[in-house]
Amino acid sequence: MNDYSQDLLRNGIIEAKAKNYETARRYLDRAIYMAGRHDVLSEAWFWMSEISADAAEKRKALENCLALDLQHARARRALALLEGTLKAEEVIDPNSLPPAPDGATQADSQRFMCPKCGGRMSFAPNGQKLICEYCARGQTLVGGAAAEKDFIVAMATKRGHGKPLQEQVFNCKGCGAEFILPPRQISAACAYCGSPHVVNTQKSKEFLAPDGIIPYAFDQKRATKILIDWVEGRGFQPQKQVELPRGLYLPLWTFDIGGAIDYAYEYMDRSDENYQANRQPRKIRAEDSYPILVDDLPIPAARKASGVFIKLISSYDLRALRPYDPRYLVGMMAELYDIPMAEASLDARSQAYEKYKNNLPHLLRNANIVHTSSANLLVDSFKLNLLPVWMTELPFGGREHLLLINGQSGVVASEITDEKEENGGLWNWLGDLLQDE
Repeated sequence: MNDYSQDLLRNGIIEAKAKNYETARRYLDRAIYMAGRHDVLSEAWFWMSEISADAAEKRKALENCLALDLQHARARRALALLEGTLKAEEVIDPNSLPPAPDGATQADSQRFMCPKCGGRMSFAPNGQKLICEYCARGQTLVGGAAAEKDFIVAMATKRGHGKPLQEQVFNCKGCGAEFILPPRQISAACAYCGSPHVVNTQKSKEFLAPDGIIPYAFDQKRATKILIDWVEGRGFQPQKQVELPRGLYLPLWTFDIGGAIDYAYEYMDRSDENYQANRQPRKIRAEDSYPILVDDLPIPAARKASGVFIKLISSYDLRALRPYDPRYLVGMMAELYDIPMAEASLDARSQAYEKYKNNLPHLLRNANIVHTSSANLLVDSFKLNLLPVWMTELPFGGREHLLLINGQSGVVASEITDEKEENGGLWNWLGDLLQDE
């Protein structure tokens, strides 16, 4: 029966591609009636949507398809087109991606001035407002939750493969790092190597704009106190002067992953006649699937500081993410991602699969798992986020060790091992900053 329904589906697809829609409809109707498998049914409903001219009928066919197979990428894309969340002119041919733009284009920058006195506004590290540097007038930033983007829809457009949006970008000629610049900033020092640069504000680079941001919860003085406590508590003796912590937003991808892990397992059947007669159980192999749902699986979006940044990620409360607003970057820089979304999604999917694969025997009460498959594991949605850190380097053991402080919680992570050195030194170098308090 299944072979017969597959033959009907195949003939229906052939007729649909040949634009013989009435004949195709008869084959597909029969395939839907005869099919006993979800994959055949979902594919038949998808092709029924392809030959339907009426929008309501097309929507019903697509919804029936997705009810049977939520991971049906073509149906999700077609439904997005039907609902207007995806435009037909945005869809690209994955076998012929558009070329990257040559050179840079003009950025649409904003200038944040005080509406009362015309002074410059700076971001207050309390996650709430901009403050005028002259009259102290405040301007509250609107909160809310950062929105996620549909992965299937994004991969159908340049958003999933290229860098279609524009912001002012600074490229360090010393170490090659790239940063999103605060609006109207005309000079910058690289957050990593300290190289000074003058920025051409008429130049920008195309990239995928952030979706969410966690604002700084404390300022540089507080970060310096945290640094001193951390170093003194571990007894490190820096070998030369330590730079004050500098603020930087680091990019982070988060992915929602769903679907199921298919698995095969073996068990001993002690109920058959052979076992009753000979006391020899029969080994039976069976197949099943385990449902998966992973929310906001984090993947670093930039390589330069990722080794230390990974240690910090679990200390962030991602529920505090707000919709991205360039005003949060006033007085700060944000590193531009250099790990594309498509590449990061593969890593996220692999991590989710490995985690559940390793835990599957325990989740299934120590079942004897003999095979697993990630074929039905789906990346559903994603966000690009900016997370706040205070960064410096500690000269120790003959080299500079990167140290990051979580700008939301104050948790510290570094490259330094747990080796102990005698106390001293750091208070003398950083104490001047704290004398005013």
